[in-house]
Parts: sequence; C-alpha cells; structure tokens
Amino acid sequence: MDPLSDMLADIRADGASVHRAALDPPWRLRFDSAPLTMVTAVAGNAELVLGGGTGHRLTAGSTAIARVPFDLVDAHSTLDRPIPAIAMSEAPQADRSASTVLIAGTYRPASARHQRLLRALPEALVLDEEVDDVLWLHSMRDALDRAHAPGGQAMLDRILDWGLVCTLGCWFARQEAEAPGWYRGALDPVTGPALEAVHRRPDRAWTVEALAAQANVSRAHFAKRFTEVMAQPPLRYVTERRMELAADLLADPQIPVAAAAAAVGYRDPFAFSTAFKRHRGLSPRAYRSRSRV
Repeated sequence: MDPLSDMLADIRADGASVHRAALDPPWRLRFDSAPLTMVTAVAGNAELVLGGGTGHRLTAGSTAIARVPFDLVDAHSTLDRPIPAIAMSEAPQADRSASTVLIAGTYRPASARHQRLLRALPEALVLDEEVDDVLWLHSMRDALDRAHAPGGQAMLDRILDWGLVCTLGCWFARQEAEAPGWYRGALDPVTGPALEAVHRRPDRAWTVEALAAQANVSRAHFAKRFTEVMAQPPLRYVTERRMELAADLLADPQIPVAAAAAAVGYRDPFAFSTAFKRHRGLSPRAYRSRSRV
C-alpha cells in the first residue's frame, strides 16, 4: 500500500454535511466548523478567501479543499463592500437558474492518523478541471436529489469520499517536484517498493538490508537514495510510520496497549513505551487518557 492510499484508507465520511447552493450576486458564504471542507463549482465563478486575505479563483469544474476556515465570495464582489456571510446550509438550495452553483461537503474531526495528511496540504488547494471531466460530480448531483430516500446519507458519504480521493490524487500528481517526499517516494523505483512494504507490514522487523531487498538494490544505494528522496533515513521513517499507527490504535480504548505495541512491531512493551514517548512526548497510557478528553 502506498502512503497516500494508506492515509486515505480510514478517512470516511460519516453523516457528512453535503449541500448544494444556487446563488445570485451579491453573496458570501462562511465555512468555519470543519477540519476539512471540499467545494466544487458546478456553474459560475467564486473567490475562495482565507483569513489572511489570500484568494483562489474557482470556475466551473474547480474543486477546492481547505483545512482552515474560509469564505466563498461572489467573484464579482469586492471585499471592501460588506456582504453579510451566511452558512452553506442557509444558502438557497432549490434547483433554479442561478449565476453560481456550488456543492460543498464537510468532514468531521479527523483521527490522529489523518493529521499527517492534513499537515501535507496547504491551507487551501484548488484543482481546476472541465466540469464534464469531474466524474464523481455527476453521481453527487444525483445523490443530492435522493438524499432523503433510504440509504441517501450513506450514498452522499461514499461519493464525497470518492471525490476527495480523486481530487487529492490529481492535485498531488500535478505538484511534481513540489509534492511531499512521501508522495514522490512512492513513485521512485528504489524507495517506492520499500514504502509499500512498510505501509503494508509495519509490524515486520525492518532493517535497511530488508528494505533494500524490496527494490533489489544494495544497502548503500538504497540508504543514499531513500535519504535523498525522503529527506530522512529509512529506519526513522519506519519508526514515524509505526508511531502514527500506534497513536490511532491507542485512541481506541478497546485495544490493549500491548496489542497496539505488537501491531506496530514491538514485542517489548517497555521498548514501545520508550519509543512512543520519544516521538509523541507522552507515554502510551497518558496519550490514551488525553485522547479521551
């Protein structure tokens, strides 16, 4: 499993809020309560404005993903002309002729495992496509029409997940050299097989030699290449991956600490506790107690 797939594997919409708005100028929408929001312009234009005033233009087919509060503003409006902000849920929802039509979905707070993905994203990103090329959008529009039918919420959740995966995958692919090391590493013929192996079996007793064997290269060549691409040594990456997974496991009170340790390759609970505290600043039990608050 590659790192992006691994990070997205457990991000699941569960009762997500998905709305469609049909708007005529002047208008302004406020998004401030979700850790991750995705907005797609179905028709018309809009300006995404962050707290610092940074703007991103959305045209028909554009999808924006933001992890911080933001406003969407009529593209023809100016910020020096006050426009009362309303929530997306308060915007006109009925199908009608309008200059701008938007679909927005918001995710609930993410688990510890997802924080790495959120840290890899800018405050807001925009993927520009032709509206007819946004394949999941057609299904979302149909699902919104059937939202109150049996199974409607589950359908909205799954299509929102589909849209998130599609949008992030395309956006990361377009970043090329600016993409995170773990994304570029997954595409590299030397580091890619090792990353896939680590994410598939984090509990294995990985050594540099064992990781190098995944790509059929020498230990020295692998260590050098991995450090160049990932900006850290191989075993440090392995430890970070294990501790991120352990944090998610510890958040579940039904999983014993010893079982969480074994799942990430530690047979000795003391060694696990030492490694976890070094990485997270708290012992496993203290971290579990804090995650319940």
